[in-house]
Amino acid sequence: MSVSDTPDWPTSHLLAADVAFVALASEPAPLALDCDSLARDIGKDPDLPSGVVPLPVLRDWLLKRPGDYGSRDAVWRELVLRARLRGAEWTIAAVGMAMPALVRIAGQLSAGYRGDPADIDSEVLTGFLEALRDHLDLTRPALYASLTMAAWRAGRRLRLADDGTVPVEDIEYVAAGSRTPKMPYGHPDLLVRRAGTLRIIDEADVQPWIEVRLGRRAPEPIAARLGITVDALRMRLARADERLAQAIAEGCLTEVASTSAVAATMAQAKRRTSIRAGRASTRGPAGTRGVAVAA
Repeated sequence: MSVSDTPDWPTSHLLAADVAFVALASEPAPLALDCDSLARDIGKDPDLPSGVVPLPVLRDWLLKRPGDYGSRDAVWRELVLRARLRGAEWTIAAVGMAMPALVRIAGQLSAGYRGDPADIDSEVLTGFLEALRDHLDLTRPALYASLTMAAWRAGRRLRLADDGTVPVEDIEYVAAGSRTPKMPYGHPDLLVRRAGTLRIIDEADVQPWIEVRLGRRAPEPIAARLGITVDALRMRLARADERLAQAIAEGCLTEVASTSAVAATMAQAKRRTSIRAGRASTRGPAGTRGVAVAA
């Protein structure tokens, strides 16, 4: 690990995050999780300590129980949700909770590295944060293992580059004017935006579809922004997938659509909008829990 020339703050981003975590986890108001509520949220009874537990204490408790996967998933599901929905403070908290593993990964990858070990630290931290904010699927098990594996892969890419393994894209050179690509072609987001314009999918679903499907963004902040549940967002995007696939197969997005096809699509969109508005009026306040329904 790198040490800073300035004693007050480390040059390694990973160690800087550790310093920030220590500050957030210190008295008089350390960050903590209510472990009793975690047990209720997942509908099970994991062997978690009772009551409100400061994060450093909870981290030590988990480290002593490496095989308690249910409790670990319960804690990390809550940490990831808070990092995604509440911002920087809980992002630092999640990094701090994973710090023993991140430091170990960075140390292993730094052995024999010819560059600055702080670069390895930065890549490990970046890989962890990208998975935390956007790529980790909270419906799957082994959340902590997935996060640390993402950190390891990011650091390993830098090591491979240092060892002389440079990935080269397989690029097919086509002389200018030699041929025209077959349709559909162009950026996928342009096709999706055209689908929204033609009302093949609802315009309100265009940007969420681009963010989740193309940008691989986490669905939780997007659902919160829209005022719907994550399950409702997933259902809306799944139905948009079906409509997009059908439209592409029928040529509606890659050819000139007929007047009758446009009229039929508009009628379907109007019906979906009416159904969605009716359901929204009976679902209750945004963010309440219950059965998610999407048009």
